[in-house]
Amino acid sequence: MSPTALSDHRKGLLLTAVGGLALSVDIPLVRLGDGDIWSILGVRSAATVLATFLILGAIRLAWGRWPVLVPGRAGLLAGLLYGLSSLTFVLAVFNTATANVVFIVAFNPMFGALLSWTFLKEKPQAATLIAMLFMIVGVGLIVSDGLSSGHFFGDAMAIVSALILASAITIGRASRRDMGFVPLLAAILPAALGLAQALPSGLSIAHPGWVLLNGAIVMPVAFWCLATGPRYLSAPEVGMFYLLETVLAPIWVWLIFAEMPATMTLVGGGILVAAIAAHSGWMVRRKSRRPLAE
Repeated sequence: MSPTALSDHRKGLLLTAVGGLALSVDIPLVRLGDGDIWSILGVRSAATVLATFLILGAIRLAWGRWPVLVPGRAGLLAGLLYGLSSLTFVLAVFNTATANVVFIVAFNPMFGALLSWTFLKEKPQAATLIAMLFMIVGVGLIVSDGLSSGHFFGDAMAIVSALILASAITIGRASRRDMGFVPLLAAILPAALGLAQALPSGLSIAHPGWVLLNGAIVMPVAFWCLATGPRYLSAPEVGMFYLLETVLAPIWVWLIFAEMPATMTLVGGGILVAAIAAHSGWMVRRKSRRPLAE
């Protein structure tokens, strides 16, 4: 691996790590807002769009030109997927337990590996396939528990969200284009849908400051970093950093709301985290053994 490639890889790791950390506080801030689903979706997404336009205006003034906003058809398709993922994610948050959402969305990198294998011909290693099998078991335990407790719809939305996110990341990886602003501008879709549903009867959010903080600051940072990462990392690697939310979000929710996950969720989530951690460790060791001249 050349020094330039190594530097790009480290840049990708830093960007996606920052994005994953920011994403981990998304669900707690949504919960702190204490509102109905459409009001939260509309205000959160509208704040993201407004913040994006302010950032774009500042860049235009500083650089004298506009940055790349939507790079061609790949950008349009990825933007549509990011917009849909915001909808399915919020639907999952409002229809199942927080731990269920983050553990199931952790399936994102495995979907990414399958999509990269299918469309980019990036064949996963045997270790990745083994990790996928364990993750299927873990998600199966969580979903079966959700089915018995009446949370199946929320769990299903979390699975759909993971698949949509993996698809968007894979498109970014395939295009090798700058997708940093694509998920931010894509927030126009859930903003329009949420406000259209909420405004006729009036917005209902007990603590809008938390939702505005989430939409205007946390989401732009998270989405920009995680959407830029595929320029430097493979889709499964980027997906791994979404898993910081898997580990941290249930902790924040437990500390703030004293919400303990169900036993089967903890068992399935433990299997997921263990499989992901083992796979990540294997990837790090494998890369470290490659000669620099490679």
